[in-house]
Amino acid sequence: MAFTSARLAQIISSMTCGMEKTQRTLADDLEARSLDQTSVWLPELFRQAITNMLRFKEGYRNWMLNGRGFDLANVFEDYTDLWGGIVRLLDSQRRKKSASVQIGKSSSNVNRQISMQRLTAVLEVMREQNIDALIVPTADAHNSQYIAPSDARREWLSGLSGSSGTALVTETHALVWTDGRYFTQFEVEVDTSVWGLMRQGTDLTIDRWLLANLNQSSVVGIDPTTYTRSSWNSLEALLRPANISVVPTSENIVDEARRRVGDPAPARPNEPLLALPSNYTGKVSGEKISELLTQIRARQASVLILTALDDIAYTLNIRGSDIPFNPVFFSYLVIRADIATDNVILFWGNGTLPSEIQEHLSSEGTQVVSQPYSEIFNYLRNMSTSLPTGSIIWLTNTGSHAVFLAAETNKAISTLSTVSPVALMKCVKNEVELQGFRASHIRDGVAVVRFLRWVHEQVSSGNNVTEINVVDKLDELRGEEDYYKGLSFPTIAGTGSNGAIIHYNPSREGPQEVIQRNHMLLVDSGGQYLDGTTDITRTRHMSSNPTPAQRRAFTRVLKGQIQLATVVFPRGSTGNVLETLARKFLWDVGLNYAHGTGHGVGHFLNVHEGPSGIGAVRAADDPGIVPGMIFSNEPGYYEVGEYGIRHEDIVEVIEMNQNADHIFADGLVGNFSGVGAVAFYTISLAPHQTACLDVNLLSDLEITYLNNYHARVLSTLGPILRQRNLTEDYEWLENECAPIYRSAAILFKLSPFLLLGVGSMWLTM
Repeated sequence: MAFTSARLAQIISSMTCGMEKTQRTLADDLEARSLDQTSVWLPELFRQAITNMLRFKEGYRNWMLNGRGFDLANVFEDYTDLWGGIVRLLDSQRRKKSASVQIGKSSSNVNRQISMQRLTAVLEVMREQNIDALIVPTADAHNSQYIAPSDARREWLSGLSGSSGTALVTETHALVWTDGRYFTQFEVEVDTSVWGLMRQGTDLTIDRWLLANLNQSSVVGIDPTTYTRSSWNSLEALLRPANISVVPTSENIVDEARRRVGDPAPARPNEPLLALPSNYTGKVSGEKISELLTQIRARQASVLILTALDDIAYTLNIRGSDIPFNPVFFSYLVIRADIATDNVILFWGNGTLPSEIQEHLSSEGTQVVSQPYSEIFNYLRNMSTSLPTGSIIWLTNTGSHAVFLAAETNKAISTLSTVSPVALMKCVKNEVELQGFRASHIRDGVAVVRFLRWVHEQVSSGNNVTEINVVDKLDELRGEEDYYKGLSFPTIAGTGSNGAIIHYNPSREGPQEVIQRNHMLLVDSGGQYLDGTTDITRTRHMSSNPTPAQRRAFTRVLKGQIQLATVVFPRGSTGNVLETLARKFLWDVGLNYAHGTGHGVGHFLNVHEGPSGIGAVRAADDPGIVPGMIFSNEPGYYEVGEYGIRHEDIVEVIEMNQNADHIFADGLVGNFSGVGAVAFYTISLAPHQTACLDVNLLSDLEITYLNNYHARVLSTLGPILRQRNLTEDYEWLENECAPIYRSAAILFKLSPFLLLGVGSMWLTM
């Protein structure tokens, strides 16, 4: 490194210009080439180039650390990112032509011609309605995180699948804002010659972008059923000083554009309903509604309007299947305290409830008046007009702007907006629900263990196993368990570099990705059971021989998960206070991950449930963590283009005392001055791959925790496997759950049933 700083900067500037030109040339050339030509066209050359430059970058960093350099780190980041972009471009083009990434049954492999056709159709409708900028969120009329195909407007328009993202269209721009889970997925799925990626947390926010790019008197259009009142008010308040108006569109512009290009949106689902009796729910619907009426009166309100689909399903103890993987049904529920009879009104389907659902509700002390789903806005307008002056209508802060507008028809009444009282009720599970969660995780653990043994055996035997085979096998094995009702979300099965796409879902179309013996395989999956919802991630190296970098990341991610799993904290703490614990060991070496660490989980409901969570930012309505809540614990690490690692378990919040089943129970001496001590108890049951651990990075406490956890996994699932004569699964599990020990920097594993016999040997080493 004898170059001067000026000479180095000159060299790097020249390289950067050359690589930018190369990348543009590649983009143009790849567009004209077929997949077969592209797949053999210079990929090795460019992969070698990125390898060499990464080595150059590492050498430069070492030189810097020795104190003999100047700070060109940012230049080198840009330098390697450009060449990394070339490799990603090659991979992106291959994936676009061979296999789209999909959520559920949808496919977002949209080519340039189709993408431009859709965008042009939307712009045409915008001009007719005098709309200068159109915002298209990932949303339905109920602010659902996962949506039905009938509401997948942003996906249809942009090509990006997934549960997060907002599209913005103007005459000169087509942009998608999304979070870190989908940055890589965007490059794979979306035609980037038409659409631009706006990275949340890095680029301008949508409102700031509008301020910077729209002229005065511009009009921003939004379908008011797809935007919450709080989001609407925030956007409007920021744009109003710039004389930019936000208007509700009279119809959904994307839906109209779809009709014009001959691709109308699918019909809104209206699937059969399922009654869920109190032996699963622990509380009848009549009792829940009585509690809500008490809260309505305490707020001095006349009416409560529930719009969130899981709130309604929970309140009535009914489940549905209108949204894939989420046992909910399209509906609104109005509960009135101003009248004594016919005061629970459900808007669903054509307004006629099946007799078995009516009988179920009646048996639980609930009398429901049913009206057609489409009548909700007429009903709200009429009700608002008929209420006495000074009346209060209580709406949840996740309600759409359209619902608020209808409720505010009568200017002599007022609206109250708060977190949903049902959301606060259902995030703390009762004892029956908790028993169901524990039981469902045992059954789910059996299925996961059987799957893990199967996939290792198949790959080790040289059989071709694809990511789709993984998806199907897990569903098949879960289907053999009692009370199974389907997946709780689309299975994320990413082998090799696909594992680095945080919410990757393999496609059934096109060539299939085969799992190789040298791959890391990340599998994030879950099931819906009548008595609980599961969500678990295990990462496995198929030959149990990861690279040093993979082993380091695997261990540090698991250390973070253990750190969070074992924390003791004051009752009522919020998740953002705890979240850094899971990241700490990655941060120690400059690594991180671009997603939250934990989410609430519904009881045979949505796998992602608010208002509590474990993330970097406190949710505005987070009530604090208390016993009875259920969360995921899922740190990860993702090396784009190479592999992904995530360890995820579901944990139950427990009261912490000296009798608790917790590694720190014996040493507890206080309860935070009367506030109360709480902790997590892991209810997911499946082994971690200890062969991938760097034992030197583990503390004695972490080793103890892991050994205790694996002993519990074996003692819980082992007898079930043996009872079913699943001998091979049992033997595999026994080996995977063997305790680990540290001695002379070597990792030892020993069958737990041999432990007592040779314990003294380990103590003397």
